[in-house]
Amino acid sequence: MEKIRTMQSVAQFNSERGQKTLHPLVSILDQSLSTPIQANQYLSELYIVFLKEFKCGELRYGRKHYDYQDGTLLFISPGQVFGMEDQGQLLQPTGWALVFHPDLVRGTALGRHIRDYNFFSYEVDEALHLSDGERETVLESFRKISYELQHAIDKHSRTLIVSNIELFLNYCVRFYDRQFITRDHVHKDILTRFEELLDQYFQSGQPQLTGLPTVKYCADELNLSPNYFGDLVKKETGKSAQEYIHFKLIDLAKVMVLDNNKSISEIAYEVGFKYPQHFTRLFKQLVGQSPLEYRSLN
Repeated sequence: MEKIRTMQSVAQFNSERGQKTLHPLVSILDQSLSTPIQANQYLSELYIVFLKEFKCGELRYGRKHYDYQDGTLLFISPGQVFGMEDQGQLLQPTGWALVFHPDLVRGTALGRHIRDYNFFSYEVDEALHLSDGERETVLESFRKISYELQHAIDKHSRTLIVSNIELFLNYCVRFYDRQFITRDHVHKDILTRFEELLDQYFQSGQPQLTGLPTVKYCADELNLSPNYFGDLVKKETGKSAQEYIHFKLIDLAKVMVLDNNKSISEIAYEVGFKYPQHFTRLFKQLVGQSPLEYRSLN
């Protein structure tokens, strides 16, 4: 089995590509200027964004493979595994790379909410595919960061670099919103499969064995990362994936509550609740009436 190395520092990332380190915590690389690198698997301790200009071989990201398309952004966060398949050859990096250590943003506004950029934990087949205009916007952001790195570090450097990284990430949020819209037909199909998955789950008796379906369970069954799946459901329905599951559950429970042969506790256990009072609380929250009130009024 191929050994996984740790990508610990910006200097290490630059050194392996034969490029200078201008700042210990952040780097922008034009990878066409890099020397060929040996394929390896890495556990990243850095935030890394790759912008690929054209195909350059298969990247391995976690347990999946990704064959880059033109103008694709891929986001890697600390704790993720990435790298190229080692077939014994040297590989010429292409495109651009933004690399920064978590210490760069620690204590800043960006550091406090960087986890809100869910695309850092998307899967490779959920990468961001850029239009020509979007690609130029990304490159302009990279040029601004590079401009700061070319100057001597002063008291303003960190603020300006972090601000430009945050601006770049905010543009990526916009671009992902566009991608969700332009792939609407694909996402409608996913929502249909999500509905079918929930129907099958609740009809199978599975809730009594394993409880309520989780967002992670649904995402795994649909071959999506939980964050991408959650963002997709939110953009398509206006509800979080968890809320959507709860609404589906209560729609089913409304029918079951009208069966006078079953107690509310029996229904609660049947739909996956460990404690009937939790079912009653959710039912009243979403319906406006307790299960018993709903039964008596209908």
